[in-house]
Amino acid sequence: MDPFPPKANSSLVRTVDRMPDPGEMLKPAELIDITGIAHLTLSARRLYNKLVAHAFGPEMAIPGYEWTIPIAELRGTHKGNERIADSIMALMQTVVTVRFGTGQTRRVQLLGGNDMWDEERSRGVLTYSFDRRLVELLAHSTVFGKLELAVMLAFSTKYALALYEAIARRARLRYKFEEEFSLEEFREFIGVPADKLTTFGNLNQYAIRPAVTEINALAGFGVAVRPIKSGRRVVGIKITWWRKSFDELRAAFIEVRRHSAGRRGRIAGTVAPVPPYDLA
Repeated sequence: MDPFPPKANSSLVRTVDRMPDPGEMLKPAELIDITGIAHLTLSARRLYNKLVAHAFGPEMAIPGYEWTIPIAELRGTHKGNERIADSIMALMQTVVTVRFGTGQTRRVQLLGGNDMWDEERSRGVLTYSFDRRLVELLAHSTVFGKLELAVMLAFSTKYALALYEAIARRARLRYKFEEEFSLEEFREFIGVPADKLTTFGNLNQYAIRPAVTEINALAGFGVAVRPIKSGRRVVGIKITWWRKSFDELRAAFIEVRRHSAGRRGRIAGTVAPVPPYDLA
């Protein structure tokens, strides 16, 4: 069965044929709504976004196409002694699962083969490609998230980045402002490893609360996350999102461009207009 049946609206523009605005990247939904990336670090996720943004365009729909990027441009995605080569290996070894509406499942390698100079060389480059089956997905993509590059680099946790991408992929919907997930789906949604934060209390304290706080302080939209209960047990999650006011957008713009030193303290008092969670 063809996993890419003809679309009823043939006038839809492919994601890879669109032009991102300055300071933004367009990330195909096929690279956002995936499972299997819970182990990836914040640095690896930032680096992958950098590679996708650098490669973005019609060439992403060409199997076997290769791109070259200076390693110096990738160093900003890492901090301290974190090695770019380690993140490249992690991306190559990551197999993600995509499920089609036809019931078919596809497993693809997140990053294909590549050649890399020693990352310590001042003029080193990385030449890379994408898995052939992933390229086929991107060639048919018409849904995407608009991500602000400066905002992505400002997040301090991988959960904030994952939730930001997921909401950015939905924020432009005209008549939808909320979505519900089972607890298991939500954990996969933001990339929580199966053996981490196993109670909702820990999940809320160490993943949800910090992610919501950072998004509401830095992003162009607001978000709230609430538990869905059956009796006293949390069985699901409801996410709500909204457009920010002019003053909120201005405050977020200013904060993103301030030095990260002291940011946690500056945004500690930032709360969403709607509480990010409700345990009552």
